[in-house]
Amino acid sequence: MRVVEVTAGALAAIAVVGSVGTATPAYASNYGVELNGTYRVTSNGDWAKTNDVFIDEQTVVQTWTMTSSCTSPHTCIGEVRSDQGWTAPLKLGGVEGPGSVGDYWVVDHIVDNWEPCPDGTAAPGAQKFWFWGVDQLTNNRDNKKVDLLTGRDVTKAPSGACGINKPLVIDMPVRLDKLA
Repeated sequence: MRVVEVTAGALAAIAVVGSVGTATPAYASNYGVELNGTYRVTSNGDWAKTNDVFIDEQTVVQTWTMTSSCTSPHTCIGEVRSDQGWTAPLKLGGVEGPGSVGDYWVVDHIVDNWEPCPDGTAAPGAQKFWFWGVDQLTNNRDNKKVDLLTGRDVTKAPSGACGINKPLVIDMPVRLDKLA
């Protein structure tokens, strides 16, 4: 009788330990670098470069709603929803590749019909935003500063688009101001 009680107790202990060991880890996403909220995003055409030459472009102002969560202060993912009708992934990525440290945020999306062609068609553009938090007192990068971010907005058409063997590249400074 006593052997049955010990065996039943041991099985219960194994069941508890087994259930604890297989639990999915919960990540606290409160590292202070998360981007959650509404931002005014200004791509400044007054300082635009077209194929590395300063040429004024139209300034573009849009509103983004961003959500993100992090598994470390250098690894975050999320989503951007623009009031211009597009949605794209958001990641804190820094230099891409093995061993990279999260240094800046990245948003990639495709702009349909971006480069007008002489024949009336248009080529898509691959738009990439890179941005990071800025300490307004020191003007240094600080990803824990999530109310003001700055960076680059670069859009490229592929080489060969529109029958031209040179990609069109427009690079503009971008500023993100948290609204809510």
